Amino acid sequence: MTSDLKQFMGLLIFGNIENLILAAQGVAAHVNPVGLAILSLIAVCCWLLIGTFGTKVAMKYARYINFIGGLAIFILGLQAMLESIPGMLAFFH
Repeated sequence: MTSDLKQFMGLLIFGNIENLILAAQGVAAHVNPVGLAILSLIAVCCWLLIGTFGTKVAMKYARYINFIGGLAIFILGLQAMLESIPGMLAFFH
């Protein structure tokens, strides 16, 4: 792997974790999986376009983007866990 691509390894790893969190939230909310898949593909295509055309502009804001992305993943994970607590408590009764 070239050194130019190593800087994006964290984005690749945490992007996949974010997709897993969003999928878990979709399952917990009992949404239509086909609709969720279509919306996910649209979001991926939008991010691909943004990443392709907006990278040069966004490089000077990379630190802020990484922080905001990490914070969003943390908040979504926390939200998914908190929303699953009532279902877990009902399981034990």
